[in-house]
Amino acid sequence: MDVPVLVWVVTVVVILAMLAVDYIGHVRTPHAPSLREATRWSIAYVAVAVVFGVIVWVVWGGTYGGEYFAGYITEKSLSVDNLFVFVLIMTSFRVPRLYQQKVLLIGITIALVLRTIFIFLGAAVIENWAWVFYIFGAFLIWTAIAQARSGTGHDEEWNENAVLRLTRRLFPTTDTYVEDRLTTKIDGKRYITPMLIVMIAIGSADLLFAVDSIPAIFGLTQETYLVFAANAFSLLGLRQLYFLIDGLLDRLVYLNYGLAAILGFIGIKLVIHAMHTNEVPFINGGEHITAIPEITTPVSLGFILVVLTVTTVASLARSRADRRREDAHIHEGS
Repeated sequence: MDVPVLVWVVTVVVILAMLAVDYIGHVRTPHAPSLREATRWSIAYVAVAVVFGVIVWVVWGGTYGGEYFAGYITEKSLSVDNLFVFVLIMTSFRVPRLYQQKVLLIGITIALVLRTIFIFLGAAVIENWAWVFYIFGAFLIWTAIAQARSGTGHDEEWNENAVLRLTRRLFPTTDTYVEDRLTTKIDGKRYITPMLIVMIAIGSADLLFAVDSIPAIFGLTQETYLVFAANAFSLLGLRQLYFLIDGLLDRLVYLNYGLAAILGFIGIKLVIHAMHTNEVPFINGGEHITAIPEITTPVSLGFILVVLTVTTVASLARSRADRRREDAHIHEGS
């Protein structure tokens, strides 16, 4: 895929413009978004991502267009799992709903920068050491098993990571929020507020998710441009998605199983790809293994869409059944 420098520049400018709209138009005046506002802007961000995919499809062909859409949908579905952790972080830090937009946006900006670094490092590793696909594939399969074992529950508590503990150790921190300020002066001494701490928490927590999602999308496309774009567009709409499905997160009871199936599928796809490009001396004498055909992009995209559809429908059906049982118990008790 030949992507001119000008196209890279235009793409980055568009992403920065979308961030600017968020910073200037949404979080400058603190407020809790209404459901209507969150819905409208969620649709707008998804529309931008879809239009970008159509452009890729028209300019570079259906193969790359399909790879982008498969990557984008995968990243978007994995980002929903991020939201569970974001809710726990917000609750743990008791972030006023008025300021949650700002926390999410700056945290997502930090995550976007860190993921970009991960993507280019990953691209360099893949270009020089094709055998790394064996490691990526095995890691995703292991992650899928762990995801499935976690069942329908999510951690009820969130613990600070090393980055936050170090931040608290190095800098004096206030106990309470000072409106939406990141720092404040008390008796002539500069303090950082919990607002800055929670932003670091959101950004660093997403970095842990990138350890799963970056290998996963490289399993769908090895084009750095598509990997970058899919990650950027999925992250940019995450703030609106948070407020849109905030009340629905607990109803997605089978999400873990769906994500486990997707990660396991991509892990197998990576291992098969590694076998086709095999140069590891102790595996098949360093020769390519082509007995198993590679999984095509249309198959990958179809599998991901089917799994997400089944997972969502089954989750909502389970939630409705649970509510009916609860209502029946209440009725019997009364």
